[in-house]
Amino acid sequence: MVTYREAGVDLDNAERAVNLIGEILKKHGVSPSQFGLFGGIYRIGQINLIASADGVGTKLKIAFMTGRHDTVGQDLVNHCVNDIFVHGAAPLFFMDYIAMGKLDLDVLGQIMEGFARACSKVGCLILGGETAEMPGFYREGEYDLVGFIVGKIEGKIIDGSEIREGDKLIGLPSNGLHTNGYSLARKIIFEKLGLKPESPLPWDRKRTFADELLKVHREYYTLLSPVKEKIKAMAHITGGGIPGNLIRVLPPGLKAVVRKSSWEVPEIFNFLAREGEIPEEDAFRSFNMGIGMILVGKEGVEKYLREKGEKFWVIGEIEKGEGVEII
Repeated sequence: MVTYREAGVDLDNAERAVNLIGEILKKHGVSPSQFGLFGGIYRIGQINLIASADGVGTKLKIAFMTGRHDTVGQDLVNHCVNDIFVHGAAPLFFMDYIAMGKLDLDVLGQIMEGFARACSKVGCLILGGETAEMPGFYREGEYDLVGFIVGKIEGKIIDGSEIREGDKLIGLPSNGLHTNGYSLARKIIFEKLGLKPESPLPWDRKRTFADELLKVHREYYTLLSPVKEKIKAMAHITGGGIPGNLIRVLPPGLKAVVRKSSWEVPEIFNFLAREGEIPEEDAFRSFNMGIGMILVGKEGVEKYLREKGEKFWVIGEIEKGEGVEII
């Protein structure tokens, strides 16, 4: 049996770290009251700006192993765009931080192509960034990426306050692991099973594990922005999985009941859970399990998604109570 903690990631300790950070910021008076949302909101007069920062995590290890660096830049932008869009924001500008032991122009060019491609799609400027060359700090051929994004919220903030008992949960499919759970996935695939990035997938021999693991983190802004006024809440399913992210948008006194049999779980997650003998609770906290975004919508959202030809599932409902229950 392999758990996320055994792979080096302690989600419980991560939650304690968030609480610690919140306490310190509150003590010094440098945190807004809405600390803990997917992005931080800053109000200037009647204008609400929202900012977020993130990284790609150990998915970068797959890029290092394969020499394929053209997708991780897209991953980073899309992750950041999703995190501010869940509160109703349109992206304004993105900034990046790239750190390498020795500057490699070919790798840098591939990463920047990914940034530019993703920003162009959502109408977001790349305002600037920092490229750091740090000899002796990173192993040869390795680097780190961080992205910072700022967006503007037109109209009301989507914060889950309109959620009511009986509302349906709508799940939109992910594009694979996105940018979470890679420490656990790598431990199972490359350490426990001894496979290689170029090894063919058991369920699709025409594709490799590298192809699967480097799928671009899906961006939901272009699909959902035209209908955002009909959405009560959105949860971007990243680190912590469905339980760790859906709870962030629930009002007090209400819980989300998620029915795990209501959607098609992609084979990569079934493979990892089976081969790693991962406890089900740990799998749902480590991976998105095929759901990249969860909506609580008003009337018309499902009709819109059908007209767009978008796959979705009604995966549960809102009931009285607290927290997230997966049944």
